Amino acid sequence: MPDPISYLQALILGLTQGIAEPFPVSSLGHGVIIPGLFGWNIHQNDDYFLAFLVATHCATALVLFVYFWSDWKRILSGLWRSIRAGGRVDPDDVDARLGWLLVVGTVPAGILGLALQHPLRTLFASPESASIFLIVNGILLLAFERLRRRQPEAGDGEGDSDPRIAQRISLKQAAAIGTAQAAALIPGISRSGVTMGGGLLAGLSNEDAAKFGFLLATPIIAAAGFLKLPELMGSAGDGVRGQALVGAIAAGFTTWLAVRFLLRFFQTNRLTPFGIYCLVAGIVCTLIFAF
Repeated sequence: MPDPISYLQALILGLTQGIAEPFPVSSLGHGVIIPGLFGWNIHQNDDYFLAFLVATHCATALVLFVYFWSDWKRILSGLWRSIRAGGRVDPDDVDARLGWLLVVGTVPAGILGLALQHPLRTLFASPESASIFLIVNGILLLAFERLRRRQPEAGDGEGDSDPRIAQRISLKQAAAIGTAQAAALIPGISRSGVTMGGGLLAGLSNEDAAKFGFLLATPIIAAAGFLKLPELMGSAGDGVRGQALVGAIAAGFTTWLAVRFLLRFFQTNRLTPFGIYCLVAGIVCTLIFAF
């Protein structure tokens, strides 16, 4: 009996996950579309495929955490200081404020994720719908750039970005951005695209919006992966654990490269190229699946 996922398929899907999760182009959407384009007998809602995705998501979350380890150390220390002070935040304590912004942004996304993950994926997990929502994602990215609160300015990326993020994002905005992450449960809608877009609407530069999006996405991706890790170790993981390891290694490698590239890219560039890519790719894939 052939393996449900071949090692070549695992490698391709892992490499794609690592690129498409940080890039604002929807990793779930590409995870649904690629098997459809190549005619693979893999479906988004198959138990073994969900178990495989657990490994790639865990790898992505781990790499994001390690990449921003110095930030997380300061943020967690700031949160602990605030908790010890009864939840009060010193106006000059950037790390504590940023920590609470991430907490407030994570909670609604976590609740909605647990409540809506299965129904949304079941309803929209087809190559045809993922292609259509990829077009929607492209429109959103272009709209975010059009509606951004402030235009790029000289010196936007200079110095530490954490104080700028903590100053320009309110708790209400963090909650709204976190809630909007639930849209990424629909294959084709990008989590990083939604969070970066929310950052632009709140007045962040592209680079700062990208970093805020990466920080905000890390606990959500980690929770989604590690909470389901027992499924990979259980019967759902039978026949795919070796492939999951290959996919995880590939995803970790490309996640690191993607984050490093994007933080440099957004120093001088915008979301516009990714919006155009999503529009073109979504339209082309929609036509392919239609005919």
